[in-house]
Amino acid sequence: MDPRLKAFERLLHIMDDLREKCPWDKKQTVQTLRKLTIEETYELSDAIIQEDWKSIQEELGDLFLHLVFYSKIAKEQEKFDVEDVLNSVCEKLIFRHPHIYPDKNGELVKVADEEEVKKNWEKLKLKEGKKSILEGVPKSLPAITKSQRIQDKVRQVGFDWDNKDQVMEKIMEELDELKEAVELKDEKEIELELGDVLFAMINYSRFIEVDAESALEKTNQKFMKRFRWMENHASEQKLDMHGMNLEQLDEIWNLAKQHTKDNH
Repeated sequence: MDPRLKAFERLLHIMDDLREKCPWDKKQTVQTLRKLTIEETYELSDAIIQEDWKSIQEELGDLFLHLVFYSKIAKEQEKFDVEDVLNSVCEKLIFRHPHIYPDKNGELVKVADEEEVKKNWEKLKLKEGKKSILEGVPKSLPAITKSQRIQDKVRQVGFDWDNKDQVMEKIMEELDELKEAVELKDEKEIELELGDVLFAMINYSRFIEVDAESALEKTNQKFMKRFRWMENHASEQKLDMHGMNLEQLDEIWNLAKQHTKDNH
């Protein structure tokens, strides 16, 4: 037997044991697992950002467990089984990759590049009964990721800028509108215009092929690293940060930038 299949079968058997014998596992429902799954997904995301392969392996294992757990509960409720889950995704992948898997007549769809693959993907999803290409954007996605997905999807029907310079012009336009709203002290408009600025910035990140969510998180991590250095330095020097002015704090901040590896 393929060792991968053997390992997956082992996980299925363990899940059966846990569901039958463990008081905690026996009590779980799809609703109680939901929050835990989201948490595990974010832990995987953290590991990926850090390129911590050992943690990536561990977090992938946790997610595999959750997927098997959901499937086990569904089987108990006579909804579906893990076999149905795997077969359905296999069928979907085959249907959505006609450039890899031939149709009934043995014909393949020709594609020139990645963009054509993505466009065909969206067309095929509409053939499956979806009324809008935006149906595949989960409502609960974080706002930045959701913006990226929205922009990427509408691009497939040609609703997009031609180049990054146009997007930069749009950013500047939105910044002017935000500045105007701030000057007018119109709170509702300020929020809307700030949203437009962020949306345009995320759009620009897509044009320069930078993942906005990842870029912002790396900046978060960099800032936290430097600020913790500031705190440690202040403690070692017997300084009270709460009593310091911005100029004094900025001086320590510059030291932090010099002493941390990711100095930018």
